[in-house]
Amino acid sequence: MTRTSQEVRLLNRPIGRPDSSTWEITESAIPPLGDGQVLIGVQHVSIDPAMRGWLNDVRSYVPPVQVGEVMRAQGVGTVLESRTDDLGVGESVTGMFGVTDLAVTDPSTVTRIDTSIADGPTWLGALGMPGMTAYFGLLDVGRLTPGDTVVVSAAAGAVGSMVGQIAKAHGARTIGIAGGPEKCAWLVDELGFDAAVDYKNERVLASLRKLAPEGVDIYFDNVGGETLDAALANLRRGARVVVCGAISTYNETSLPPGPSRYMSLLVFRASMTGFVVFDYEDRYDEAQRAIATWLEEGAVSARTHVAEGGVAGFPQALDMLFDGRNTGKLVLEIARRPY
Repeated sequence: MTRTSQEVRLLNRPIGRPDSSTWEITESAIPPLGDGQVLIGVQHVSIDPAMRGWLNDVRSYVPPVQVGEVMRAQGVGTVLESRTDDLGVGESVTGMFGVTDLAVTDPSTVTRIDTSIADGPTWLGALGMPGMTAYFGLLDVGRLTPGDTVVVSAAAGAVGSMVGQIAKAHGARTIGIAGGPEKCAWLVDELGFDAAVDYKNERVLASLRKLAPEGVDIYFDNVGGETLDAALANLRRGARVVVCGAISTYNETSLPPGPSRYMSLLVFRASMTGFVVFDYEDRYDEAQRAIATWLEEGAVSARTHVAEGGVAGFPQALDMLFDGRNTGKLVLEIARRPY
């Protein structure tokens, strides 16, 4: 009997926010495996802000998803069939499988994961790209030192929540910026942030001046726009601004205005540096060992928001991300249990 996969393909490049016209749900026959190939049953896929950028036909750090292609996504799953000695049936793996329930690939593109350490969704969050992004962005790019005052935007998201917790584990004072009182309470009461700013109900610039009267040493930016300007206005001498993302601008149909407070970089002898986590791929093991230890010790915690709906639920899950309806790492459940 021929297996078939269900997948989400890019039907049209979106102008502004993706909608139902952006995607097509298709089915494809799975051919017999060739030598050296494996068949993966995908259980969860990661829903990430970077996905919006991958839809634009522009030069970037990775090629854009092409019209007609399966939507790019990191996933976790189980090896169902194997034509290689490198991976056995039943092993748990992660890789860039795309938004699909079955993926044929080669072992060089996947990584074994240890589900005795953490479940599959956590390997897409704290032990996956968001955790790697937080770890290297804060420690390598931000050059964190004990006693620093760290501000992170989108602090209740997958990357931001890890940034704040890693900063606290290194002896920093941490301020998170998030939307709504519930998210802000979660940051302070459960994750141990020193303070949180509710951008929906507070003036971010004034709140940061009150909470960090001597200025900010590291601003970890996931948002861009007015929030970035507010942070630039509150820098300390020698501050480091880490540019991770700018989700507030991703669905704009024209170029947003640039930072109006950029001269603060001169005044405070500060730096502003962008980075891409893939540049640190040869050091992922280092970050995963450290984060796994912090999880075991309780120094950090990982919260996962699991959206249901399978492959066909991807468009709605992506909408949740841009609406800010998730707290912690957002993943889409493809299959309820291992195959």
